[in-house]
Amino acid sequence: MWFWLALITLLCWSGSDLFSKIGCRDPKDKYGHLKMVMAVGVVMGLHAAYEIFVGGTVINFQILLTYLPVSLLYIGSMTLGYIGLRYIELSISSPICNSSGALVAVLALATGGAEGMHPLQLAAVACACVGVVGLGIVEAYEDEGLRAARQEASNYKYAKSWLALALPVMYCLLDALGTFADNRVLETLNEDSANVAYELTFLLAGIVSFVYVVIIRKDRLLPKAELPKYTGAIFETAGQFAYIYAIADTEHLPMSAPIISAYCVASVLWSRIFLKEKLSWKHYAMILLVVTGIVIMGVFDA
Repeated sequence: MWFWLALITLLCWSGSDLFSKIGCRDPKDKYGHLKMVMAVGVVMGLHAAYEIFVGGTVINFQILLTYLPVSLLYIGSMTLGYIGLRYIELSISSPICNSSGALVAVLALATGGAEGMHPLQLAAVACACVGVVGLGIVEAYEDEGLRAARQEASNYKYAKSWLALALPVMYCLLDALGTFADNRVLETLNEDSANVAYELTFLLAGIVSFVYVVIIRKDRLLPKAELPKYTGAIFETAGQFAYIYAIADTEHLPMSAPIISAYCVASVLWSRIFLKEKLSWKHYAMILLVVTGIVIMGVFDA
């Protein structure tokens, strides 16, 4: 069962990447990222209600408050990621965002909490970091004519921009800080309660976004435009649910962790098939470095 749960997690999270990209890529929809927050908030709120009233998960104000800093880091990172999808190919943003595990390792090293790390783990961190920096260099120095040629098959053109790379990098940084803080906070909280606290906080973020976008700014919610966002939100929440049970099987964790960690590979594949994104061999070489680092870290995370 562990294999199917890990595979479901991989497919769901890569599916979330794909549909979030479709829902947020329209440059004319300047509130697309907040509408995506609304969608995820609604779906996570419904799942939290199920966990509380059917699953019996314990939640109270103290738990919400304790987990709030972690929730805000995660929600902030995802919001920045949704903004970034407007400016850069999913093929590039997903590996950068997913390399947050490397930053967690760097934070652990910096705080003296990673004693006894295997040399391969250090090599994995180096691969991911070099790959992310390399992607930035490739993007910055790519010839505009070559960029236009490889984007010809897509209906969306992306200009060279520091913001395009800064947003997924900021996502990576905030997500790494969230993971680092998560590890500390979960020493005092039940995991199910913490997850529900996160989902309820996301619901609140969705409500605030709704008030700002629909009531204050009077922007319209069009069902055709919102459908990909809610599809992505369902994939995100379903992936999180499958992930919890996949990693709970500690006997098979050495095999399930790297499968899950490599979901950005599927994201790159979906972007190539469904979004017609095409990158240069230099992009793919850097992405391979990032993915190699992620998979190795996934193996040792077990």
